[in-house]
Amino acid sequence: MNVDIFWSKILSQIKDELTSLSYNTWFSDTKLYKLEDGKAYIIVPMPIHKKHLIDNYADLIHSKLLNITNSHYELILLLKEEIEIEEKKEDDRKERILEKSASSNNNVNNNLNKKYVFDNFIVGNSNKFAQAAALSVAENPGNMYNPLFLYGNSGLGKTHLMHAIGNYIVENTNKKVLYVTSEQFRQDFVKANRRDDSGTNFNYIDFFKDKYRNIDVLLIDDIQFLGGAAQSQQEFFHTFNNLYNDSKQIIISSDRSPDDLKLLEDRLRTRFCWGLTVNIFPPEFSLRTEILKKKIIAGNFEQDIPDDVIEYIASNIGPDVRQLEGSITRLLAYSAIMGGEKITLDLAIEALKDFISKGFGEKNDIHRIQKIVSEYFQISVEDIRSKKRSSNISFPRQIAMYLCRTITGESFPKIGTEFGGKDHSTVMHSVEKIENEIRENKDLANIIEKLKKDIGVV
Repeated sequence: MNVDIFWSKILSQIKDELTSLSYNTWFSDTKLYKLEDGKAYIIVPMPIHKKHLIDNYADLIHSKLLNITNSHYELILLLKEEIEIEEKKEDDRKERILEKSASSNNNVNNNLNKKYVFDNFIVGNSNKFAQAAALSVAENPGNMYNPLFLYGNSGLGKTHLMHAIGNYIVENTNKKVLYVTSEQFRQDFVKANRRDDSGTNFNYIDFFKDKYRNIDVLLIDDIQFLGGAAQSQQEFFHTFNNLYNDSKQIIISSDRSPDDLKLLEDRLRTRFCWGLTVNIFPPEFSLRTEILKKKIIAGNFEQDIPDDVIEYIASNIGPDVRQLEGSITRLLAYSAIMGGEKITLDLAIEALKDFISKGFGEKNDIHRIQKIVSEYFQISVEDIRSKKRSSNISFPRQIAMYLCRTITGESFPKIGTEFGGKDHSTVMHSVEKIENEIRENKDLANIIEKLKKDIGVV
């Protein structure tokens, strides 16, 4: 749309309704700058025009805009000087963006996964320190905790944090970032030792050194896989020294601590401890639950997943975040295969029966409590896990459920599962019943204390 032609149509309609004096004084020198986002930006010659046009002619301008566009616009009146200032600011902003892009090349070949950022890293007690350390490094690379060494079992978030550091630095600085796995480093080093058509490997070596030493931040994942590769370790030793001496940031991850990397050279393991070494622990139950809920929200699934199902998954699927997320995918796929059957706890138990981690979490504690309670009341563990409702079995079962809840802190669905697939409401009722009876029945309170001592918590 040509704004000059459009505004001339507006002015011709306004001119028909005003005296020549009023039109020439207030409208003849106005121009339409742009129509954008429901706003009409109009250039006026003097500050007095701003107030007078809004106070006296706003309705007239609105009506003419509506006649031609069938849309309502908010009026924004600006002086020509103000437009020029804003245009210059915008030009300067675009120029800075171009300069930053040209100078840093941060978005090219840094191997970063853009979906892994600090905003979607879910924090709990088990990873709070690691997240804080990673953010400190991202905010001040090369000066805080160099190197940063993250270690822990697979699936606990090490790689997420590494990408989050890299993405934060790319977003907020001009620094050149590179993320690689140790396997990629080794492959690049092998290529650097090949000979080209001239019979030398100078070109490959120059490429290798430029890639790994002409950077500001190196993130290298799964360093344990350099174990046994003596020449690659030697090259990484020199790369490490070069970057460290130039105050370039180094971030390393591993599935074990530096002391346990027995296949790496001592001089490397020593350097890994120069900065900050952080262990990421398996997520606690509350964090596993939060991870699952965020996964469900982000997935925008057609079916709602009840809280008791989420708690069941968090209780039974291991600490690996990938397995937690995979369990949701498996559950939804199972529901779809079963004709879109509504997701319930029973469906989840059936869908995930071959997927749950064996011996995970407090399972052994629950079994031990069942065994001790069964022995005290002279019944079998099979009885306490059965559906039998006789008082000589149901009452010890309620006591065992109470002890499992108060001692292990496990969820009601998880406890119900360990008692032969009981509904979570059954477990809740049992816990509440025993809690109430303890207050009034001293003999029962004494039995509970005796069982706690046998379990080893008193």
